[in-house]
Amino acid sequence: MTGLTYDTGALIAAECGSRQLWVLHRRALQRGILPTVPSVVLAQAWRGGRQAHLGRLLRGCRVASFGERDARATGAALAASGTSDVVDAGVVVGAGVRGDTIVTSDPRDLEVVATALGIAPPLHVV
Repeated sequence: MTGLTYDTGALIAAECGSRQLWVLHRRALQRGILPTVPSVVLAQAWRGGRQAHLGRLLRGCRVASFGERDARATGAALAASGTSDVVDAGVVVGAGVRGDTIVTSDPRDLEVVATALGIAPPLHVV
């Protein structure tokens, strides 16, 4: 198993108690893999209040900051793909740099960005 990057759909699946997501997460941790959650993904999924499952998932993840270099690469990915979702493009760019598998509930938009960048990060649909 390579590294993992969780997109917003993965975080929502965790919060909803998706058995498939939790099994994948547990296996990753058992193999010494600390999944990455881009900070923009966390911002998109976090609603405050009581999100117990999501909070538990995050304790077993690395939250990756989204700095200027990431912002520039993501903007270039948006231009190349003709799309406008900053989070999707940021997930693809970051996972591509790390060589991660992207865990998602909706691979279509991610595939558009990846294709425009000439990369094919593995996708795991939950």
